Amino acid sequence: MTLLSIVIDKIFKETKACAHCDIPCGIYDPHNAQMAAHTVLRMTNLLLDIQRENETKAKHDIARMTHVKEEHGHLVEDELGTLENDYFKPEHFKTYSNLGELIEKAVKLSILVRQNIDIESSKELLETILQISEIFYKTKNVTPIRVKSVYPTEGEIVTYK
Repeated sequence: MTLLSIVIDKIFKETKACAHCDIPCGIYDPHNAQMAAHTVLRMTNLLLDIQRENETKAKHDIARMTHVKEEHGHLVEDELGTLENDYFKPEHFKTYSNLGELIEKAVKLSILVRQNIDIESSKELLETILQISEIFYKTKNVTPIRVKSVYPTEGEIVTYK
């Protein structure tokens, strides 16, 4: 790094900004949070099923699955943050008095499932995301419905009529 680039870096500090869309675009959906929660559950299942016959392969698989579980646990938080901060309005929190608690619970669970290999917490995370998704669709004045997913988690997804 040259002296000039150091000076420029000090003068013009770089700030990282993350957002779904601050226009606002009106495009919000809990789908990505649901898929991320399913992925966390699936990676947890796979981690619990690791076979140790080939230790090198087992270590490699554990590293890869843990990485994916981490990414998707973080994605749950990102998606919930977008919904909480950009989509849900005070009237939604008033109408659905448990919405704030559900979001807080899901964030805590996303942290817990990243720190551990915990199937029950992973299932609880998915269920909490499904409940938030149901509220989301109700705020859109459509009827939320749960359908069996086609994923190896054998869980459900929330969509609408």
